[in-house]
Amino acid sequence: MAALSIAASSVFVMPAAAQDVELRIGPDGVRPVIRDRDRDRDRDRYSERGRGCSPGEARAAARNEGLRRPEVVRETSRSVTVEGMTRRGPDRITFAKRRGCPII
Repeated sequence: MAALSIAASSVFVMPAAAQDVELRIGPDGVRPVIRDRDRDRDRDRYSERGRGCSPGEARAAARNEGLRRPEVVRETSRSVTVEGMTRRGPDRITFAKRRGCPII
């Protein structure tokens, strides 16, 4: 009887959702961004350098921000600058060389 109640109680255990919802305001208006913290943590852990923002990560982040055909035009020890096209024409985004590629 005790074994049956333990087995039945384990069926109803639900894992907590590790997601974050963030609203971003930009030239395209307000848009929700749903982030999965577990996936972000795994991506950071297994990234090629483990920390920092590589040119490839900066291009991917620029694509996520709405730039089409992003190209890295400048890379320093502290930042990566990416240029691309938006609906309004050419645009440029500068990312810090920190984990997650935050916009400067």
